Amino acid sequence: MKRLIQYTILLVLSALLLLGIFWARGKSADERCSRIDVVIDNADSTTFVTPEGILRELKKIGIEPENKPMWQIDTDHIEQALAHSEYVENVECVKAQAGRLIIKAKQMVPVMRVFDGDVSYYINRNGKRMAATPNYHSDVPIVQGHFTTQYPPTRLLPLIERIEADSALRQLVTMINFVDSTNIYIIPSISGHVVNIGSPDRVDTKFDKLQLFYQKVMPEKGWQYYDTISLKWDHQVVATRRQKAVKVELEYNPEEDEPDIDPADLVISDQTTTLAAEKTPSTTSKKKKNN
Repeated sequence: MKRLIQYTILLVLSALLLLGIFWARGKSADERCSRIDVVIDNADSTTFVTPEGILRELKKIGIEPENKPMWQIDTDHIEQALAHSEYVENVECVKAQAGRLIIKAKQMVPVMRVFDGDVSYYINRNGKRMAATPNYHSDVPIVQGHFTTQYPPTRLLPLIERIEADSALRQLVTMINFVDSTNIYIIPSISGHVVNIGSPDRVDTKFDKLQLFYQKVMPEKGWQYYDTISLKWDHQVVATRRQKAVKVELEYNPEEDEPDIDPADLVISDQTTTLAAEKTPSTTSKKKKNN
């Protein structure tokens, strides 16, 4: 008798559970989208993606979830459709209780602005482009040049990140001019010359060499004496004198040369400039290596 009562209770509970499931499904099938909440994850003073803009974009591509049965709303489709927008980096769409649809979007985060002829666009870390418009401006590094799928603008990220991480470099560099993969120029705020860094690798060493050149050579020769300073070569800074194509070389050994070397150790001539030449006489025979 006791076991029979237990079985009866178990059957009743199972029946109630099944009824609850069917009732919930029926209610869910009838439930309609009564509210759409759009959240911009990285909204700030430079916000150009708004909840209203997201809803307009959905309507533009023929997606209008409001008042539709919740079971008919394809959240994956909404995410994929909005991800194609050039203004959005990623989107997450979920269904919530009481007929709510939540859309979380992250607007584009530019890392540089590229000027390619008459075309100008912003680009993020993943290489996604966003057309530059008068309605939006982001204070990011300016890059001029023509890029390809084989050599996209993101190849310059190590250089840009190094500049952005150093307040002195941010003030120094006004623009980057990309000619080709081994001839990338920075246009400094100091007028009169440009700096060829070669390829965008070993940028720490290259900027150390540039700092040394600025400290030890430019005060002696003057800031208008050279038109091009090249950091392409290993252990050297090669500068071209204005008007006359005479190269000026500064030997650089990161293990020996320190930024605070006394200017008295600097030997200067019209042909070459060698740092601490008397202390390191063998450095002038070092072989150049183009990076």
